Amino acid sequence: MSISSVERPVSALRQRMLEDMAMRGLRSGTQREYIRFVCSFAAFLKRSPDTATAEDIRRFQLHQHGSGVQSPTINCSVSALRFFFTVTLDRPDLSRRLVLARAPHKLPDVLSVEEVGRLLDAAPGIKYKAILGTAYGAGLRVSEVASLKIDDIDSTRMLIRVEQGKDRNAMLSLQLLALLRLWWKEGRRRGVMHAPWLAVPRAQCRRSGLDPADQPRGP
Repeated sequence: MSISSVERPVSALRQRMLEDMAMRGLRSGTQREYIRFVCSFAAFLKRSPDTATAEDIRRFQLHQHGSGVQSPTINCSVSALRFFFTVTLDRPDLSRRLVLARAPHKLPDVLSVEEVGRLLDAAPGIKYKAILGTAYGAGLRVSEVASLKIDDIDSTRMLIRVEQGKDRNAMLSLQLLALLRLWWKEGRRRGVMHAPWLAVPRAQCRRSGLDPADQPRGP
């Protein structure tokens, strides 16, 4: 057996932090990230992180900024070290020395009508057109689109009920409704839709260019 194949023993300090994170229900991915950031801090100190002082924390954060570390990474490091100092070491005085980095505020790019049209045309199928159209047309995040249920589409009041994070209603346009109904019909054909969805009033059908006789029926 080679030396590289032998697992290094876990230090008592790391084991204590792992136990603290497990007791508080932190996900395994979060635990790995927290351990990684604490190890980076220890590598900077060149000694055990439980010997850190307030000045060490200040030097470490100045080093991060001077090295061009991005704001999200610095803030993840702050979260990890705050847990380490507050929970594992019971040193909240050191935790308060950590400073979050402000991310520069950047206005999002706004697509033109022509660019949105080209984006939808490039989608590989009606399902992806419906996903992109809902995200753009109703202003929903990806996670919100993925969490939508059939009952969230209110074609009577022309609203989309969003129940992800802060509950709210998003506007439902006739064009988006028509697109969603196309996906509903295709989904039923494939056997992935199991409930009536997007029943459009006849007047709205005519305005949106839909055939009222093509309305979806309940099972």
